[in-house]
Amino acid sequence: MQNYRQSDITMTGTTGKRQKIAILSVSAGAGHVRAAQALQAAAEKWYPHLETVHVDLMALVPKLFKTIYADTYIKVVERHPAFWGYLYDKTDRDKVDSALSRLRSAIERLNTRKLKRVLAEIAPDHVICTHFLPAQLLARQIRKGEFKQPVWVQVTDFDVHALWIHEGLSGYFAAHDEVAWRMVERGIPAAGVRVTGIPIMPAFGEKQDRAACAAELGLDPDRKTLLMMSGGTGVGSIHLLAERLLKLEGDFQIVAMAGKNERLLADLRAMARQYPGRLFPLGFTRVIERAMTVSDLAITKPGGLTTSECLAMGLPMIVVSPIPGQEERNADFLLENGAAMKACDAGALAWRVAMLLQEPERLARMGKKALGLGRPDAARQVLEIVQGGL
Repeated sequence: MQNYRQSDITMTGTTGKRQKIAILSVSAGAGHVRAAQALQAAAEKWYPHLETVHVDLMALVPKLFKTIYADTYIKVVERHPAFWGYLYDKTDRDKVDSALSRLRSAIERLNTRKLKRVLAEIAPDHVICTHFLPAQLLARQIRKGEFKQPVWVQVTDFDVHALWIHEGLSGYFAAHDEVAWRMVERGIPAAGVRVTGIPIMPAFGEKQDRAACAAELGLDPDRKTLLMMSGGTGVGSIHLLAERLLKLEGDFQIVAMAGKNERLLADLRAMARQYPGRLFPLGFTRVIERAMTVSDLAITKPGGLTTSECLAMGLPMIVVSPIPGQEERNADFLLENGAAMKACDAGALAWRVAMLLQEPERLARMGKKALGLGRPDAARQVLEIVQGGL
């Protein structure tokens, strides 16, 4: 891979592999990349004969395109969520051959030309896409006879958008039966759709010891624990929500995650000094399953990967600030299936937390619902199907 930086690509597996899988993601938000990393981790754990190559498409495009496509996406959903919701619905309704759709596709193809060369260098036996953009690009190459290898698509939400749907691909992996049904309604052959769940790291399917995890984080394993998550970039007013909850009566403790947001972490640490033994700030971590193990309730944005992790751990949720579009659909799924509640503001969140603390049997029922929906083995199932074909 001499023509691009080593940081652009990660590889696992033995040189004597029988098959090579290229996993293509897009770092517009963290979920698509995390799903790709989960597939890689599953391959390393269960299929050592596989060589997996993870490529973030945004590492191969011009800087201006990345700024517009990925960085602007994060800014829009954070600062103008209603506008993002409008775009989500409009692009879901647009005809494939509309002028706007054709222009967008042309711009994307122009800026992603390196992908063809990179895939030629990798020479994979299979490709798995955890974002719709590489799936769209490869579907066009397949139609033109320029790419011959099987291409599989992993949808990373409890929803399906028109941008994910393309003819000529080898198969689709859906988060839930309803999502699979809707894929077929949109024209994907039923035989090409499998319900696997959303790939998450193998650790979320492994039994953890609550007491050991609590000791690691400085927590009391016998107290009710709330886990507040703001996403990998620390988007949202989590410190204000935490302050509101700390005013509630009751014997509970809060683990508040700041992700990579150093300013938020500093604010939480300052607040923790005012609430010793009750608020425990946590920065970016790769062992979130340890914090989930000691938690009784998660307060989180309803991203596809985060909620899949909670479901696998049997951790009930209160979802807050869903992004219009995909996260609203994720929230609907969780609420309809009894694994979560939704809070529209800080007051509603405080009321729901207080109610659940006073009704532990209700919280337990939500946890059982969550565990029943969880698919901790999703990544392994995807790799099994890809190796064997549908």
